[in-house]
Amino acid sequence: MTEMKNNRRDFLKKSLVAAAGITIIPRHVLGGHGFLAPSDQLTKAIIGVGGMGKGHIPYEDTRVLAVCDVDKNHLAEALKLAGPDAKGYADFREVLIRPDIDIVHIAPPPHWHGIMSVMAAQAGKDVWCEKPMTRTIGEGKRVVEAINATGRMFRLNTWFRFKDVFYGLDTPVKPLKKAVESGVLGWPLKVTISGVTGFNWKFYWVGKTNLAPQPVPDTLDYNMWLGPAPEKPYNEHRTHQTFRGYWDYDGGGLGDMGQHYIDPVQYILGKDDTSPVKVEVDAPQQHYDAIGTWRRITFTYSDGCQIILDGENRDQHAAYIEGPNGKIYKGFKSNIPRLKELIDTLPDPEPQITVFSDSVRSRKKFALNETNGHRSATIVNMGVVALRLGRTLEFDPVKQEFINDDEANKLINQPMRGEWQI
Repeated sequence: MTEMKNNRRDFLKKSLVAAAGITIIPRHVLGGHGFLAPSDQLTKAIIGVGGMGKGHIPYEDTRVLAVCDVDKNHLAEALKLAGPDAKGYADFREVLIRPDIDIVHIAPPPHWHGIMSVMAAQAGKDVWCEKPMTRTIGEGKRVVEAINATGRMFRLNTWFRFKDVFYGLDTPVKPLKKAVESGVLGWPLKVTISGVTGFNWKFYWVGKTNLAPQPVPDTLDYNMWLGPAPEKPYNEHRTHQTFRGYWDYDGGGLGDMGQHYIDPVQYILGKDDTSPVKVEVDAPQQHYDAIGTWRRITFTYSDGCQIILDGENRDQHAAYIEGPNGKIYKGFKSNIPRLKELIDTLPDPEPQITVFSDSVRSRKKFALNETNGHRSATIVNMGVVALRLGRTLEFDPVKQEFINDDEANKLINQPMRGEWQI
């Protein structure tokens, strides 16, 4: 018991690097094989129980044992929903030292996603992370390394590549994937993501440039809310529902919806193992702190394929996918005769694990995991860097860094505040 108390004290005091030295054995590997008995219910903790985290308290085949938040009001509401087995915490590191928790669901603002994912993996937990996977490209690389080093399972919480109708496009992804793999559209392809093709970029996620300091509410640990982010005076608009409008914590509408919209494109185009080589932006000059809007962002791959984010719906007749031999529009309408009949004759894409508890039990990777999730997050973060700098950038998909641009590369691995590092 004394040793456990000492480990807990060390974990709470030391930095992330020190945390990696603590060996925590999850209950489901004590049998020696790393598997759970099929009848054994998985246990879960949720870190960050505002809107998104609170909405994921119920989840198939899991029992919630812990909820954590730096806002006392959020925590109290979550405890009411989580049931009598759940205990509340203000410091997520106290959650990670519990050996009886199998899965940690990470749902705070994105500036916490990378650190918490790495620390959870190092603590022996399987990780369910909200989107965007990370706020920077460098943090994503560290998450991939940590998951690979520890053998944990990782799920990113966007699902359109494998189920449901793909937002306002009015079709699931599977027939689009089959159409592209058939070669009927030709190559290279252009994908347009806009209001015309069914996607809302949520430009109301913008920041304010005239924030006045306000007293920190007694119910909020603002220092812990900031965590690795730069220290700035409290204003309620920085936190909770409106944090997405500030570069320190997210990437505006692009950060909020980008991975939902772009991840299926990576899958459709068969580019889960690479990244674009160029990003071009058309946008007003961005504020150093508060995120603004943009008109157009274009990503180009080495083979000429493009992803176009049309923020002002400039092309009112845009196809969702366009190739030299044909187009597919919203609702799977096409100028290719009998395309639907052709698709029905083709084999389905390779099966994937689409229920995270199945991944945890089998120790086989989830459909959207740390590797392909990092690649789609990288596209979002390439766009964020280009927006902040206001210029075209070239990117090396192998080294995962910008080419001949020191200022852009500084935004890949951004400094973190105080004890926090990754």
